[in-house]
Amino acid sequence: MLDELLGRAELKDRIEELEEEKEHLRRRAEAEEERRSEAAAKRQAAEERVNRLEDRITELEDRVERAGGDERAVDFRGVERLSGRRLDEVLARLGSVETDAEGALTAMVDDDAVPETVGEAFGDHTALVRRASPCLVVADDAGLVSAALAPPVEPDPFTEWSDGFELRDEWLRPTGAFGFAVVRSDLFAYGSYEGRDLVDSEGFTSEVKEQHSKGGFSQQRFERLRDEQIDEHLDECEARLDARDPDRLFVVGERTVLGRFRERADVTATVDATGDPDDALASAFRDFWTAQLYRI
Repeated sequence: MLDELLGRAELKDRIEELEEEKEHLRRRAEAEEERRSEAAAKRQAAEERVNRLEDRITELEDRVERAGGDERAVDFRGVERLSGRRLDEVLARLGSVETDAEGALTAMVDDDAVPETVGEAFGDHTALVRRASPCLVVADDAGLVSAALAPPVEPDPFTEWSDGFELRDEWLRPTGAFGFAVVRSDLFAYGSYEGRDLVDSEGFTSEVKEQHSKGGFSQQRFERLRDEQIDEHLDECEARLDARDPDRLFVVGERTVLGRFRERADVTATVDATGDPDDALASAFRDFWTAQLYRI
């Protein structure tokens, strides 16, 4: 009775309504956040599947090409991905090879053509060098060593005979101080490194609208807004890199966004790095500094 006289009853009713509305909005926000997380996970899974399918298509196309040519008679003795301690072991073995003054061949072969010197050294197996390119090839004049390495950092093409194999650390392993950045359309991660050691890092994610199935003008407007969000995200990524300004910079990530960073980076590469910034940085660093070994 007293509450009604003082107008408190109406206020209490209004408070209850607002509390209910607040709870409703909270549940909606939680549901929306869950929906975005699920959508992001689905998108990342789809991107991973696309990458796997592209690799599979490339492999099958290579098989088709070889099945119709002269490459049917030869194949690699083995293929192995090398990183960390295993990479160190293999490079140490190659580094221990000693020959006469010009008994060890090292060459960087690009996609254009296999140098004549390399063709003479590998003979009937030259086709395998072509399949592995771009790659570093090593061979000795006694025929004991015959292999190719696809390095993380590709030097300019060269051919050199010496008393040992010329495999520089900066082509195959993280050395010295450098910056390493991962860029996706919705994520940025940066690490300052001394060799394999992470000195410090930073990262952030941006909310980017997911694609939807509606057509017509609404679809076009949606895609335009999404592109604007991605551009704003990439602008912020560039600003973070400008603030860091390392002497050497590696930028890896989605193929569709790397074009923005090719002029400022010493090396760019496509990697399939997912997760939060810390996880993406660790995964991308490990994948990038992996060399493919082809035993010929």
